[in-house]
Amino acid sequence: MHTYESDDVANFFLARANPEYGDFLSNLKLQKLCYYGAGLIAAVRSDDTKPLFNDPIEAWLHGPVVPRLYRKYKNYGADAIPSVSSFDFEKFDANDRRVLDDVYDFYGQYSAWKLRNMTHEEQPWLMAYSKDNKTISNGALRDFFLGEIDEDYTAAYHA
Repeated sequence: MHTYESDDVANFFLARANPEYGDFLSNLKLQKLCYYGAGLIAAVRSDDTKPLFNDPIEAWLHGPVVPRLYRKYKNYGADAIPSVSSFDFEKFDANDRRVLDDVYDFYGQYSAWKLRNMTHEEQPWLMAYSKDNKTISNGALRDFFLGEIDEDYTAAYHA
């Protein structure tokens, strides 16, 4: 179980995007995919000490955000961030890659604003947004996303 750089997680999703089919990622959508990736990884790993990446996720007005990634891509505004054409997916363990692929395949179908609205109904964002410290902990992600997956999914990760 590895902890990756948030840049690599963002690049994973940017490499999966296919602009030829109208599939592009704005900063808002990329932030939500990173959040969902971190959440599902937290649930399947069930180990609070091994998050997907170490950069904090914070509860902002428009949902969960990795501040460092937000700053990196903010100049794109609501426009598409260029897709990554040469990305080494082997940077990720096979099991982690499978989870991130699942995140992209499921959550990637939704618009940025749909994802934003979904996160506003979920406990990790709701709890952190109501506090002075807006950081969403890996434990909060794990607790919530354990309820979103079944035992077979977790078992397949560890197989």
